[in-house]
Amino acid sequence: MFKPVIHTAVAVAVAAALSACGTVGADFKAPQGVDSAAWRHAPANQEAQAARLPADWWTVFGDQTLNSLEQRALHDNPNVRAAAQRLVQAQAQLGMVRAGQLPSVNVQAGVSNSRTSAETSQGLALGHRSIEGNNYSAGVGLSWELDLWGRVRRVVEAADAQALAAQDDRDGVLLMLSSQVATTYWQLRGLDAELAILRNALATRRESQELIEARFNAGLSNELDVSRTRIERANAEADLHEAQRQRNTLEHALSVLVGASPSAPLVAASPDGALPQAPGIPVGLPASLLGQRPDLASSVATLRAFNAQIGVAQGAFYPALTLTGNYGYASESLRNLAQGSARQFSFGPLALSLPVFDAGRNRANLKLAQARYDEAVANHEARLLTALREVEDALSDVQERQQQGEVQAQAQQAASRALVVAQARYDRGVSTYLDVTDAQRSTLAADRAAAQIRTQRLLAAVSVARALGGGWTQGEPVATIAKAGN
Repeated sequence: MFKPVIHTAVAVAVAAALSACGTVGADFKAPQGVDSAAWRHAPANQEAQAARLPADWWTVFGDQTLNSLEQRALHDNPNVRAAAQRLVQAQAQLGMVRAGQLPSVNVQAGVSNSRTSAETSQGLALGHRSIEGNNYSAGVGLSWELDLWGRVRRVVEAADAQALAAQDDRDGVLLMLSSQVATTYWQLRGLDAELAILRNALATRRESQELIEARFNAGLSNELDVSRTRIERANAEADLHEAQRQRNTLEHALSVLVGASPSAPLVAASPDGALPQAPGIPVGLPASLLGQRPDLASSVATLRAFNAQIGVAQGAFYPALTLTGNYGYASESLRNLAQGSARQFSFGPLALSLPVFDAGRNRANLKLAQARYDEAVANHEARLLTALREVEDALSDVQERQQQGEVQAQAQQAASRALVVAQARYDRGVSTYLDVTDAQRSTLAADRAAAQIRTQRLLAAVSVARALGGGWTQGEPVATIAKAGN
């Protein structure tokens, strides 16, 4: 009774051994990294460069409001949920492909009623009799494509690489979102600093207007000076409204990034507009960039998938071997279904399919797979060069903004002193109010430029963190699917 089962088990074991005899296609070799020994615009103190950014890289700024906004964005942004579902789809596709490596086993049970014709050759042989009755059956079916040349293994390899690329793409969405939140937040805080400067300037212009109008009423000034004070006061007020408009636009954009409605206030304005110093970002070495950015890791995973697809295309030139089998019971009577005499089985066919003539279809498919791989290699090289440029651009911004800030501080100090001198000269009647007006404009421009440079230094730090991957490390695909599905 158990001989067919034993025979089937032996056949399966032999087939499994044969299926491990080889794999079509070349194994994937990861592309080389960067030859540069150091960044061109890296800071001079290289002692601390071995450190890495934390996974929540935005915490290096030490701003609790930013930390809260980042957490909200990573949890509530719709693009994050969409990227997570793309990862779930890729993992599910991988599970479907992996199932092709194992036999397909199904349980079958059925009942039928049939009657043959008495007028057929069979019926005539039985003396014009027909055969009719019930038939009951139960059994197990087996179907398995023997992966002799490794074609199925290459299909699984490609799907696994695509799932890893989807995971890296999801992480790339998270990195881009977190950098957009940080950039928008510091732009908003930079406008808060400018708003504080403009409010002080507007208060000063109003005081000057009241003073000059009082002097004019007393016959100590002229109408031209009154007009100038009114112009400066109106210009300061207009600049204040423009800065507030820009802040409102940024706050609306920040609300969308964190998944909130722009109709509700999100970030309260900073009363003093103070901006922190930009933190130092550890940059490491160019050779480590390939493993620090999710977009580059995704590009490598895509290369691996296309390389495996070449093996799949090559496997089409080799024979395909499929094993099928059935074992079960059949009986006219349900109570006799489990009897030994009702046993039936079949082993086979062991079907062999060998391509002989396909009008060049397989060869064209192989050429297509190789061309796709070559295109992916070129795209990866372009992404790597773009990543290097982004890092160098960000490091250059940090370097030049620091020097620009030092020079601007000198201009700010000189403009403040010029305003004091111009006001004193006007009070003594040595010069006209036009000198005071020019000094006020220079002071306001210098103060606003200093605030903008401090903002740009913070934005440059964000750019460095994003260009370096923001402390990203590649996780295990199995570990991330649960997170993506939550």
